[in-house]
Amino acid sequence: MVYEALDFYDLDSQLSEEEIMVRDMVRDWVDDEVIPKIEKACSEGVFPDEWRVALGEMGVLGAPLEGYGCPGLSYVAYGVICRELERGDSGLRSFASVQGSLAMYPIWDFGSEEQKNKYLPKMASGDLIGCFGLTEPDYGSNPGDMITRAEDKGDHYLLNGAKMWITNGTISDLAVVWAKLDGVIRGFIVETGDEGYSAPEMTGKHSLKASVTSELVFQDCKIPKDRMLPGVKGLKGPFSCLNNARYGISWGAIGAAQACFSSAKEYSLSRIQFDHPIASYQLVQNKLAWMLREITKGQLLALELGRKKDAGSWIPEHISLAKMNNVDIALEIAREARDIHGANGILDEYCIMRHMANLESVKTYEGTHDIHNLILGRHITGIQSFTRSL
Repeated sequence: MVYEALDFYDLDSQLSEEEIMVRDMVRDWVDDEVIPKIEKACSEGVFPDEWRVALGEMGVLGAPLEGYGCPGLSYVAYGVICRELERGDSGLRSFASVQGSLAMYPIWDFGSEEQKNKYLPKMASGDLIGCFGLTEPDYGSNPGDMITRAEDKGDHYLLNGAKMWITNGTISDLAVVWAKLDGVIRGFIVETGDEGYSAPEMTGKHSLKASVTSELVFQDCKIPKDRMLPGVKGLKGPFSCLNNARYGISWGAIGAAQACFSSAKEYSLSRIQFDHPIASYQLVQNKLAWMLREITKGQLLALELGRKKDAGSWIPEHISLAKMNNVDIALEIAREARDIHGANGILDEYCIMRHMANLESVKTYEGTHDIHNLILGRHITGIQSFTRSL
């Protein structure tokens, strides 16, 4: 059955010709190459390398970045890409999000010309895979207290510490790692093969099974002096990256919600109970109508945020609102869709349980739901409530 995306307010009619072209390209690829293979990838716990190659060939990695071989698309186009990818699977969008927003962006914004020319063209083509090392085993929502340290040894830096929950880590060619140098947070480019660096894969996940999640370990890891990012100090660096990733998630979650809605609608029209399709019953129609309402509100939120990103009129709190709202409603939509599918909803014949499990992770990473609530609370009141000291 041909996929028909829910777009009740016909918001895609406001997209530019280029944005529509990108949407159709990614949507067709997801239909043809991802959806038929995603359940096998999940069961095997792998991210197929052919998807890396295709993302590079389509020119969607680092979508809104300009120059150095990057696509130079609008932020709305980047959002559309994330939406279409996450309709396939959150792990797919996570790969592209980490590559573009968390690994390429800091090099693009804070790196030297030599670093930009060395890494960005090959990252945009998918020939080099990057990851982003910020979260630690004991410091997730509070990255400022990280314990990973860099020491200046004259002709090189020595890195010690560990990072946890790192997407793409084991398969990456380089990692953008945040560590404290003389008490100040700095960014470093660590290459696979550097002495003292390892990236063991984390296994046993019930979520994001088609995504590689890793630990990064640094034991007297030697980093050449020319691999520190010169253009930023402090948490501004990693938080700038996270804002772009969170923006992509606000669109991606809508893609997952659309997939669940589409499956629930189709199933309810074909499932016969008491001599009638269950879509004819008020309780089911109420659930479908609620899904439509929440998806439409989420689409409006994401599109307006995309316009603000392109116009440069956004603030971080705009992104927090969109990320937390759209992931929250997508997860609830997945749960309602599972209910409509009944017992069949847990089968891999349908996308529902996979999206539901994935969205549990998406609700946590790139800032938990509660942390984004506190960001908005600080914006409203002018009082931060993250710590006891005001």
